[in-house]
Amino acid sequence: MDLKYGDISFSLELPAGRLRGVIRPAAAATADPPEAIVTAALDRCTDVIRAFRPGERVVIVTSDITRYTGSEIYLPLLVERLTAAGIRDRDIEILVALGIHRKQTEHEHAKIAGPLFGRIRIVDHDCDDPGELTFIGRTPGGVEVEVNRRVVEADRVILTGTIGFHYFAGFGGGRKSILPGVAARRSCMASHFAVLNPGEGSGKNPLATTGNLAGNPVHAAMDEACAMVEPAFILNTVLSPEKRIVATFAGHWREAHTEGCRYYADRFAYPLREKADLVVVSCGGFPKDINVIQAHKSMEYASQALKDGGVMILLAQCRDGYGNATFFDWFRHRDLDAFESRLRSHYEINGQTAYSLLQKAQRFRIVLVSELPPEEVRTMGLIPAKTLAAAMTEAARLLPDDYAAYVIPEGGTVLPIMEPAAGSDASRRP
Repeated sequence: MDLKYGDISFSLELPAGRLRGVIRPAAAATADPPEAIVTAALDRCTDVIRAFRPGERVVIVTSDITRYTGSEIYLPLLVERLTAAGIRDRDIEILVALGIHRKQTEHEHAKIAGPLFGRIRIVDHDCDDPGELTFIGRTPGGVEVEVNRRVVEADRVILTGTIGFHYFAGFGGGRKSILPGVAARRSCMASHFAVLNPGEGSGKNPLATTGNLAGNPVHAAMDEACAMVEPAFILNTVLSPEKRIVATFAGHWREAHTEGCRYYADRFAYPLREKADLVVVSCGGFPKDINVIQAHKSMEYASQALKDGGVMILLAQCRDGYGNATFFDWFRHRDLDAFESRLRSHYEINGQTAYSLLQKAQRFRIVLVSELPPEEVRTMGLIPAKTLAAAMTEAARLLPDDYAAYVIPEGGTVLPIMEPAAGSDASRRP
């Protein structure tokens, strides 16, 4: 079995009888061309687009290079509809929703915009430039929302991106294009801080978790902020593990996103009867393993299939390092209580991710196959390896002789979920 790592693959061979199963999403492949899938979704927005008027300024928000969305396919089709409605190219702007991520290169802009590159203006959001930000109000939950002024000044705002699991906002896509996508750093921080329960030492809110929107305080903050902007509509894709568009949801920013999340959960959650001693997981290659922050998603999802004290081998090249300059600094805190205390008093989104990583590093034994310096991997509480073969050798030393293993070839797209025991209250729920 080949597992992706950056732009290459490693071959995995497990001893006979050790493999319990290969965890893959159940998303069915479709013979429909991606362009046809996007076109059908845009057809559902025909009446909305017809209301656009020549001379109106339109801002299209889309994701950065760390989240492949199929933008080079859907952006030209979307602009084609706008052109037919009388919107001039010079009145359209593509705004890259960086959140707190780094700026994109010209080459990355070209990959995002596809055939539109050089035709339609494309700019990066900057969460730290006060001249580019406008305060639009306070959410019912108390988050002061500042967003990119282009969004505020536009006559029409269209949100685009992709729907997938998110380890504490429940799902990506939809409202996340506004907050954190094009919001000020302090707004991003305030919304993400909701992941923690009120009160020192009370830990993470259990509803702020992967695949859950109901009662999720982080989702609520993002939803409330998006409502202030009132986007014209959204266009969100769902991708197969091979990064092919298999579905597209377009329409009202909340309703279409909710529909897409249901679709995704039905096809990308994987029911388990029992956990394993070993999980070997690939993020799915570049760009899902571009840095540690992105690779953490696969680590989080895969951990749901692993016994406490079990061994995880994570294939994550991390060619861009950690994904943020401050991320690694958080690992000077090795005690989780001290870490949480510091996080509450000096909250950073990257600190939240680092805290979650350290929790798993102390609960499991995680071997990281990456290009990171071995001493830095050890500082994060992980075990470094340069190849899958070296990682398997290390794992063999830590595992019982009769271990059972799961393999997850696309860790960034599938969520293992334990099925309730037969006869339990949960198993009788509809």
